[in-house]
Amino acid sequence: MNSRLLSLDFFRGLTIAAMIVVNDPGSWSYIYAPLKHADWHGATPTDLVFPFFLFIVGISISLSLSKREVSGNLYFKIVKRSIVIFLLGIFLALFPSFDFENLRIVGVLQRIAIVYLICAILYLNTSFSTQLKIGIGLLIFYWITMMFIPFGGNLAGTLDPGNNFAAWVDSFIVPGRMYQETWDPEGFYSTIPSIATGISGMLCGKMILNTSNTLKDKIIKLFYWGTLMLITGHFWDYIFPINKHIWTSSYVLFSSGLGMMILAMSIWIIDEKKHTSNIKFGLVFGSNAIVAYVLHGIVWRLFQVPIIDGFGLQKLWMDIGINLGLPAKFVSLDWAVFYTVVIYFIVYQLYKKKIFIKI
Repeated sequence: MNSRLLSLDFFRGLTIAAMIVVNDPGSWSYIYAPLKHADWHGATPTDLVFPFFLFIVGISISLSLSKREVSGNLYFKIVKRSIVIFLLGIFLALFPSFDFENLRIVGVLQRIAIVYLICAILYLNTSFSTQLKIGIGLLIFYWITMMFIPFGGNLAGTLDPGNNFAAWVDSFIVPGRMYQETWDPEGFYSTIPSIATGISGMLCGKMILNTSNTLKDKIIKLFYWGTLMLITGHFWDYIFPINKHIWTSSYVLFSSGLGMMILAMSIWIIDEKKHTSNIKFGLVFGSNAIVAYVLHGIVWRLFQVPIIDGFGLQKLWMDIGINLGLPAKFVSLDWAVFYTVVIYFIVYQLYKKKIFIKI
């Protein structure tokens, strides 16, 4: 099977579009329940967006590096790409005020950069079985430290917001401002299990690249392993709750299992059955995924610039919609969809001209 899967680009693109929708409501006070993160334990559809993207990062590592000759130049490109993505995250945290005093060092792009760097190096230097063992080892290690090690005068196994082992470790090692003052959902310590999310994608990529299996066989295997991971994550949830905020081990298995099953379904529909007439929306976003994410962070801030009576376009949109008698949550979602279309229009210009910016 050709390593260039339309289904993978489509899945990546839908994930980026979903990121934009859930990150940019018209008002955080008016959001439909499925578009909110779980308050703490548990998972909503929104909680699956980021791990899906890291899962796809892992798949892309397998597909892009499988035929590359290992060399110093290749390592240089991997490190360079990781640094660029990390610095783009820092730029978004600073733009437009560039307030270094209150800079948030960690973030979404920063986590993507770290996961990409570590997973790419693992891919080039270890076998499939070693990667599997490392992924499982990271999940078990994280579970043990989170559930069985006392910290800061607290009992082992405390998993409250801002009062858990990960938040305690981050309080010593994360410089600058945290997203939630006493803890950060993209903190450094919870990046450990997110590396396992990337590894799960790498292992999925290995299955896709296996030339001894037909496409149908690969789809069946992806469904099988995805289901197994989903079930394992569900049962682990009883003793280590599924939680996106601290990226628990059960959450890794749950989200990666779902991601694998959705990818299998996408491969079956798009690459096996060749139903490709309505996938351009996903392909456009997927072809310049990081660019689209960075643009959404920049343009959102520009839309806050006052234009009428001291209000930006987003605030005016909400006020006009509510004054017209529309439900506030509908207006908020309407803005998110409008904003996603704006970003789509920008990246579509790149897609139309076959400009694919490799970051």
